[in-house]
Amino acid sequence: MTNEMTRRRFLKDGCLALAVAAVPGGMTLVNVTQALAADKNFQPHAFLEIAPDDSITVWVGQTNLGQGTHTCIAMIIADELDADWRRIGVKMALAADVFKDPVWGVQLTAGSTSIRRRWDLLRSVGAAARLMLIRAAAGKWGVDPAKCSSKESRVIGPDGRSMSYGELVGAASAQPVPEKPSFKERKDYGIMGTYRQRLDMVDKIQGRTEFGLDFKVPDMLIAVMDRPKSYGAKPESYDEKAALAVKGVEKVVRQDDKIAVLATSTYAALKGREALGTKWSKGTLPELSDEYIADLFKSKMEGSGAIKSKGDADKALSESATTIEATYSVPFMAHAQLEPSNCTAFVEKDRCRIWVPIQGQTDSLMAAAEITGLPEDKIELMTTPCGGGFGRRIESDVVAETVSLSKSVSRPVKLMWTREDEFGDDVYRPASVCRTRGGLDAKGNLTALRHKIASPSILSRVQPEAVKNGMDSSSIQGLDDMPYKLDNLLVDYALVDLPMRVGWLRSIAYSNNVFPVESFMDELAYKAGRDPVEFRLSMLEPGSRAYKALSLLAEKSGWNTPAPKGVGRGIAMTECFETVVAHMAEVSVDRSTGAVTVQRIVGVVDSGISVYPDALTAQMEGGAIMGLSMTFNEAMRFANGGAQTENFSGYPILSMTQVPKMEFHLADSGAKAGGIGEPSVPSVPPAVTNAIFAATGVRLRDLPLDTAKLKKG
Repeated sequence: MTNEMTRRRFLKDGCLALAVAAVPGGMTLVNVTQALAADKNFQPHAFLEIAPDDSITVWVGQTNLGQGTHTCIAMIIADELDADWRRIGVKMALAADVFKDPVWGVQLTAGSTSIRRRWDLLRSVGAAARLMLIRAAAGKWGVDPAKCSSKESRVIGPDGRSMSYGELVGAASAQPVPEKPSFKERKDYGIMGTYRQRLDMVDKIQGRTEFGLDFKVPDMLIAVMDRPKSYGAKPESYDEKAALAVKGVEKVVRQDDKIAVLATSTYAALKGREALGTKWSKGTLPELSDEYIADLFKSKMEGSGAIKSKGDADKALSESATTIEATYSVPFMAHAQLEPSNCTAFVEKDRCRIWVPIQGQTDSLMAAAEITGLPEDKIELMTTPCGGGFGRRIESDVVAETVSLSKSVSRPVKLMWTREDEFGDDVYRPASVCRTRGGLDAKGNLTALRHKIASPSILSRVQPEAVKNGMDSSSIQGLDDMPYKLDNLLVDYALVDLPMRVGWLRSIAYSNNVFPVESFMDELAYKAGRDPVEFRLSMLEPGSRAYKALSLLAEKSGWNTPAPKGVGRGIAMTECFETVVAHMAEVSVDRSTGAVTVQRIVGVVDSGISVYPDALTAQMEGGAIMGLSMTFNEAMRFANGGAQTENFSGYPILSMTQVPKMEFHLADSGAKAGGIGEPSVPSVPPAVTNAIFAATGVRLRDLPLDTAKLKKG
C-alpha cells in the first residue's frame, strides 16, 4: 500500500522517509514504509524518529553540501539520546518551518550557522527523547525513573533488567515532551568529540548518491536557457522555428530577458539553443570591462563615503610618531561549484513539487508560491545533495525559472545551467579595494587605523532597507570587528554600483577584508621592528580565545625556530562566526621566474566544542585549499558589457600538485560550538603574502598574485 506524502502531513505527523515512484498519471512523493508501521514510530520532534525495529532516523533540514553537517547533527542528537550509533541513519526532510534558522527565521544553510545556532535545540531533541523513553520503561516496571539509566539504545532498570528503545516506542509516544530536559556534562559525551565515519560517505564513494543533476522523473523535459552575454541585454530576434526543427526539441519559451529551449534530452536542448541564433541588444553598460571597473573603483576611493568609527582615528593618526599607508585589492570571484545549478519541478493545478540542490529553501518556496499562485502548504520542496555551493545556492533564481517553465508547459521540467551560464550569470563575490593608514607611537604600538574601502553592496540587492545612509554593514565585516584591541578605528565605505549581481561566497566579506587587515598588521610590525606574532599578541586580551589560538599556532608551527634555508614564514588570523582561526604559511620563491611554492600550511582553530573532529579538520583542509586558490588563481574577467570568463579554462582553480603539506590543531576553549566552514578561509591569503615578503622583501597587495613582480632584475 502507498500513501501520498503532502507537505501538510509532513508538518503534522513528522518526517517520513520519502522516495519518488511512478504511478498512473505521473509520479508522487510516497512514504516508503506502510502508514500502519509509521504510525507506531516514536517521533518526539521533527528531527527524530525511532522505529520498533530499533532503527533511529535523524531528519535534517540543513543542506548537504559535503561539509559533514548531517553526521554532525546526528552525533549531537545521538549523544544526548544515549543511542547505539550503529542504529543511526540520516535523511533529508522536505522544506518546513520547523527547520528554519532560529535567528533569521528562514530555512537556509549559510553563515556557518547549522550547529552554532541549533546547539541547544539539537541537544534538547535527544535529551527529551531519552527522558521520555526512561519514563516509559519505568512506568512498565513500576519503578522510579530517577533510578533508571540509559546506554546504547537501551533503558536499564535499577535491578539490571533492560528494554530496547524500539520496544518502548509505543509507551514513549504517550509521554509528555519535557520542555527543558537536562543536558549531559561534557565529560559524559560518548559520541561527540569522537571520530566517526560520515553517514553519507559510503553512498558517495560507491556512486549511489543522487545529486540534483542525477534526478529524473517520468515524462520530464530538459530545459536550457539562452542567456544574454551583456548585462541588461534583451533578445532582439531569434529563430524559434529553427530551434523547433531540431529533433527532440518540443518547446521554446521566452522568459523575461532569456529564452528557454525544452527538449527530450540535454543534447537536443543544447542544439536547439544553438539553432536559435539569438541577436541581443547592447545591454545597459556596453563599455563594461576590467579597465572600466578599475577606473570606477579608483574614482570611488576619492572623497568621503559612509563612516563607521570609534574614538578619533584622524586625531590619533596626526599625533602618531610614525604612519604608514598601503592599498590592497581583491577581485570579483565566481562560486565555481562543480555541480552547475539545476532544478526539477512539476506544477499541477493544485500542487507544485520541486527537487533541487539549494541552500535557501524558504526563498525558493516563496518564489514558487508567487509564480504558481499556490499556498506554500501545497508546495513540496525536496533538497537533493549538492555538488558544492559556497553560497551560490542561497539564490532561488534556478527554482523560479524552473517552476515558471513547468507551469507554462504543464509537465515536469529539469532546468540545467551550463558551465558557461554559471560563470556568465553568477552572483559574484564582490571585488573591493581597501586603502589602510595606520599609526604607531614611539614604542611601536598601534595607535589608530583608518580604512577606506570601495565595494559593491550585496544588501542593496537582497535587503535594500538594511543599507542605511550608504552603509552596507556586511561589506565591512573584518574591518570593523577585528579581534585586536584598538581605541581609534574608522571605516569609510564607498558603495560601487555595477550591473553584475553580487552575492555571498564562503566567508562573506571576511574573504575580502581579512586580507588587507592581516597584511597591514604585518607591515606595521615590520615598521615597528617587532615580531609579527608578538605584535599581534600585544593587542589581544591575554587568556582570550584569540590570544591562546595564536600562541598555540606559534608553538605548533615552530615560529620561533629558524626557517629552512630559502623559506619565508608568514602568519595571519581572524575571529568570525564565533570561531578563531590562525594560519602560518611557509613559502619558497624562485627569483628567476617569480614562481612561488607553498611548502607548508599550519593552522589552529578554536571553534568551541568540537562535535565532529574529522569534519572540522576536513573543513580546515578545504578552507586552506580554497584560500590558496583565491591567492594565486581566481578572478573573473569582464569585457564588452558582460563576463568574459566562460569556463575553468579561464578560471583555474588550485590543482592537486599545488596543495602543500598541511597540519591543523584544535584549540579547545570549552566554548559552545562555533562555525567552521566560513572561518577556515580568510587568513590563508595574507599568511601566504606575508611569507612571500619574509622570503623576498617584496609586498604583493593585490589578489590573485602577480608573481612576475617577484622576479629579480
